[in-house]
Amino acid sequence: MARPKPNRKDFVKISKSLLRARQAGVLSTALAGTDAGDKGWPYASLATLAPDMDGGPVFLFSELSDHCRNLMVDNRASLLLEKALNLSRPQTGPRVTVMGRMEKTDNPRHRARYLRYHPQAKNYADFGDFHFYKMQIEKARFVGGFAKAVWLRGDECLTGTDLANDFVEAEADITGHMNDDHADAVALMVKNVLGRKGRGWRMQGIDPDGVDFSGSTGFARINFDQPLTNVSDCRAELVKLAKLAGNP
Repeated sequence: MARPKPNRKDFVKISKSLLRARQAGVLSTALAGTDAGDKGWPYASLATLAPDMDGGPVFLFSELSDHCRNLMVDNRASLLLEKALNLSRPQTGPRVTVMGRMEKTDNPRHRARYLRYHPQAKNYADFGDFHFYKMQIEKARFVGGFAKAVWLRGDECLTGTDLANDFVEAEADITGHMNDDHADAVALMVKNVLGRKGRGWRMQGIDPDGVDFSGSTGFARINFDQPLTNVSDCRAELVKLAKLAGNP
């Protein structure tokens, strides 16, 4: 019997969800090194990130860190994000490696979004040696287990600029309304749809692919069944989630 052909759309969807949902990953850069024998070696480090509205990862680096020093010489990098290590057979779990160039950014949106997802970074974000960076994804490699692997273009992993900008403009109003007027529904979404415990759940962000939450036990995300194509679809999708969570 012929093995079913992998569904590229599913691989794209999972890759985008990993970019949206992972708050840390393994960042690989080319070692700058002062020793000639060290230069160019792949150097892996743990890096925290936040998704920009288009899904591209935003970072906060210190110039004193090895990976930042490496990027000052060669701004190419790759980032591994996974949902596999907690499985009994990690190689069966999904992971994606995105590859691109790191660009320093002074965009206030990038700063605000990173600090919203990592509020503890407010303690040092204004130090003189710290700067925000965004990876401009050029391509990606998704692996989801045996015979489930595909190369993706960078744009396949991201939300288009126009739609992302529309969500940037609407996000604060949507999350503010849900947190202020429907706090019970927000809590039920996390507890009943995701099965997560904790207190103080708030809607942290919303994008075309899903909703982010934060609470006493950390970060949580619900992905939409299908990506939204416009902001006006948010209301129907949130009503659907509320009903699924058992909110009257």
